[in-house]
Amino acid sequence: MVDVKEKTESVPAEASPQIVIDPTREPIVVVDGLHVVYRIYGAGGDKGTAATALLRMVRRRNRPQMKTVHAIKGVSFVVYRGDAVGIIGSNGSGKSTLLRAIAGLLPPERGAVYTDGQPSLLGVNAALMRDLTGERNIVLGCLAQGLSLEETKAKYQEIVDFSGLKPEFIQLPMRTYSSGMGARLRFAIAAAKTHDVLLVDEALATGDARFKRKSKAKIEELRKDAGAVFLVAHNLEVIEETCNRVIWVEEGVMRMDGDPKTVIAAYTEATDK
Repeated sequence: MVDVKEKTESVPAEASPQIVIDPTREPIVVVDGLHVVYRIYGAGGDKGTAATALLRMVRRRNRPQMKTVHAIKGVSFVVYRGDAVGIIGSNGSGKSTLLRAIAGLLPPERGAVYTDGQPSLLGVNAALMRDLTGERNIVLGCLAQGLSLEETKAKYQEIVDFSGLKPEFIQLPMRTYSSGMGARLRFAIAAAKTHDVLLVDEALATGDARFKRKSKAKIEELRKDAGAVFLVAHNLEVIEETCNRVIWVEEGVMRMDGDPKTVIAAYTEATDK
């Protein structure tokens, strides 16, 4: 396994669940006692111009204040090859932070994330170029994922067809797209390649019913050919239909991990109170 990130610093010494690995299955992602802390500098500082603030910092006469947010608190779990894992929770619960930590984009404050293969994060804000056309973004997106130019050309029409975008829109800049159109194109580009670990953040939430059915079928295909799929979405129906397992995160703590119907029912009951 490849150690994506590991760092140890001072965080509350909270007990983390013990990792137990099923010897009959192949683990592909191990999250072990993961803590993620954001540090926000300048919170609550004196008002003034940027120039005066910089001058104070340079002269060390007034250090910026720092605020910390403990976003993930001692989360541990094992994901096996072939799993499709839904991550649910209320707004600000730490779902997207957890996904980014698995992708290796956020360093742990304590604990570690291990992956067998390279995680690929697909989010609604994935880095496509707003001023370039959909066509150019498809080419650049495929090349960025490691596909050759020949493979990109072979996959091009398949990506366009899967996204459901009309030919006239493919020739327009991405800034002219609706959020739903952009999300569909991003997912179509990401799905053109077999991933070791695919992380999908809200990308299905803006699609229509037809696109959600296509996405569900594509994720099933990716599960067979790839390592594992993680899906964050507010649409619990999509999670239940697509995933074979659900992790519920609330206030940075893993509240439940198990069968989709059981976990979603518990989450719905808790949030309806």
